[in-house]
Amino acid sequence: MVKKAGKKSLKRAGAHGAMEAVFEAYPQPVRARLKALRRLIFATARATKGVGALEETLKWGQPSYLTPETGSGSTIRIDQVKSVAGQYAVYFHCQTNLVETFRELYPELHFSGNRAILLDASEALPEAKLRHCVALALTYHLNKRKVAGAK
Repeated sequence: MVKKAGKKSLKRAGAHGAMEAVFEAYPQPVRARLKALRRLIFATARATKGVGALEETLKWGQPSYLTPETGSGSTIRIDQVKSVAGQYAVYFHCQTNLVETFRELYPELHFSGNRAILLDASEALPEAKLRHCVALALTYHLNKRKVAGAK
């Protein structure tokens, strides 16, 4: 189901259209890269134990991915970087340690503070690294609960 920020649900038929309109508004090749990233997020969710069904929604006009069924993860958002042509990003909640963890695991990736992985549309998608980062985000709360339970 797709929702807009503000918790108002879109009608099912219009929801798909609203999300597609957001993707279609991106310039090529950013659009192609964001759609590939979207597929990667859904595939990673399906392959990651404990995640459950993803909800695709619009938050601040950005495609966003949540785990409402299980509450296992932190929200992931994707969007173009408006200030840099041909750049797009995967955004994570800035009050988590996710980007700090990604920085330690993959120092060769480019980051924006503690909130995003920056990508260039002219470069190949670093799929294996992104799958791992996305899986960590989608299980962020699940992993925190496991650590808390082990203490």
